[in-house]
Amino acid sequence: MKRVYSICLSTMVSFILLFPNISFAKTTVETKMPSSVLNISKDNTFPNDAQDLPRLQPSKFAQELLKTANIKIENPDLIRMFNETTISNAPLAVGYRAKIYLGQWALNYESVDTTINWEYKQVNRNVYDNRGGDRLYPLRYKQETQKTVEGDLTADMKDATDVKKMMLLKALEKVQLPLSFKTTIGYGTGHERVYNISPSQLGYLYAYTPAVNEKGKVTFGEVYLVLKGNQKRLVVKNITSQGIGAAIPIHDHLYFKFISSSHSQ
Repeated sequence: MKRVYSICLSTMVSFILLFPNISFAKTTVETKMPSSVLNISKDNTFPNDAQDLPRLQPSKFAQELLKTANIKIENPDLIRMFNETTISNAPLAVGYRAKIYLGQWALNYESVDTTINWEYKQVNRNVYDNRGGDRLYPLRYKQETQKTVEGDLTADMKDATDVKKMMLLKALEKVQLPLSFKTTIGYGTGHERVYNISPSQLGYLYAYTPAVNEKGKVTFGEVYLVLKGNQKRLVVKNITSQGIGAAIPIHDHLYFKFISSSHSQ
């Protein structure tokens, strides 16, 4: 539907103006990486796509338009629509007025709390029984099955895709870690770190995908483009806010927990 709004915007403004040319506070969280967390990006047998969500820079026209809004607008898709739109001034535009409805949008996301759950999802377990051994046994991590871990919002929400993009951008700014709502650990992925199992002991090595827990508030509103002569401004009506949270996995990182026991677990 939002693509339709973009097309309608270009068509309506062109008709109204007759013949102009128409086309269409950063805070970081100090992250202390536990020694039990390993970067497996070079060892992962599954080539995860890099999460590339650079902050979209508004064009000069978009910047001027965004400044006129009565609320902060950060939605990348809405900004992209403004970037692809130009409205030229025209002598015959004097005296006309128009209000163009651009739809209801998720406008911005305000982060309230950002934490890391190092044991978000268990993805592997390696076991060795050294109860009959007479020397230390070196246990190493080896991924036994391919695992895909997906994050998500904590509640169903309209415009969920837009909300996820804004939350991901905010979380990337704050934790400075590779984040993605989907990450995969390929079969056979391994690491050379050794976990020694003493004689008469069983060794269990658990691997977890960590995730960022992001909590905050998303604001929605109905966006209008108001034209008066050659003046252009944005008006947002029926503004609402909703609390939301999300779990966002950390790309190509694993948290390891080693347990040695004389009894099976």
